[in-house]
Amino acid sequence: MGELHHIAFEDEADNIKEKVECYWTKRADSFFELRHDEIESNKAARWAGEIEKLLPQGKSLKILDVGCGAGFFEIILGRMGHQVTGIDLTEEMITKANEMIRIYGLDSTHATAVVGDAESLDFEDETFDVVITRNLTWTLPHPIEAYGEWNRVLKKGGILINFDAEYAKGAHNLKSPENLAHSKISDSMKDECHNIYHMLTISTLDRPQWDKEVLLRKGYENVAVDIGFGSRIFVEHDEFYIPDKMFCITGRKA
Repeated sequence: MGELHHIAFEDEADNIKEKVECYWTKRADSFFELRHDEIESNKAARWAGEIEKLLPQGKSLKILDVGCGAGFFEIILGRMGHQVTGIDLTEEMITKANEMIRIYGLDSTHATAVVGDAESLDFEDETFDVVITRNLTWTLPHPIEAYGEWNRVLKKGGILINFDAEYAKGAHNLKSPENLAHSKISDSMKDECHNIYHMLTISTLDRPQWDKEVLLRKGYENVAVDIGFGSRIFVEHDEFYIPDKMFCITGRKA
C-alpha cells in the first residue's frame, strides 16, 4: 500500500454524505424489519458470542456503536448489561433505533441512539471502553479521519471492533439471487447503492489489509483481522444472507 496521504480522499464529492443519508432514509423501514427479525433469529446469539470473546470481561462497559442503523447492537449489547450509545448520520435510522430500544424494554442507562457523524464525533476524548461498528466503513468518504476519531474517544486500552466487507467489489451481487438480504429491495434502490459504491475511494482499496495499516498508523495496537467471521454468523442461506464475506478487524488503543 502507498502512503496514506497519496489516496485522494480529499477529492471525494461534497454531496456523498447526502447521497448516503438519502439512501438509508429510504431503506429505514425495511432495514428496521430486517434487523428486528435478525434479533429474533439464531443470529443474535451468534453475534453476542462472537462479540463477547472480544470484550474486556467482568464489568459493564461504556460502548459507542458508530453507524448504529436500526439499533441491532443496542439490543445485543444492552441485554449483556453494557451501556450502549448509538450514533447514525440518518435521522430516520435514529428514530428506528430508539423504537427498537423501546420494543425490547431497554432503558436509557443501557441503550440510547442520537444523530451523529462517524467522521466527526461529538464526544470528549477517552469516553468509551469500546467502539463497535457494523457495515459502516465502506460508506465513509474519509475513513482515515473516522479511524482517528474512534481512537480519540476510546479510553487508553479501549477496544475497536469493526465488522465490514468489500461490498463494492461484489456490487454485481446486489441483484444476485444469492443475495437474500437484498431480495426485497427494488432494482432502482440497488442501482442507487451501486452508484454510491463507485463514488467512494474506499471501494477501490484492498481491505481489510488497508484498514490494518491505517489502524497501526493511528495508534492502535494488537490489530487483528478475522476474515472468517461472517461465515460463522451467516451459516444458513436465509433472509440475512449476503454473498460478500464479512470480516472483523480489532485493535486496542495504546
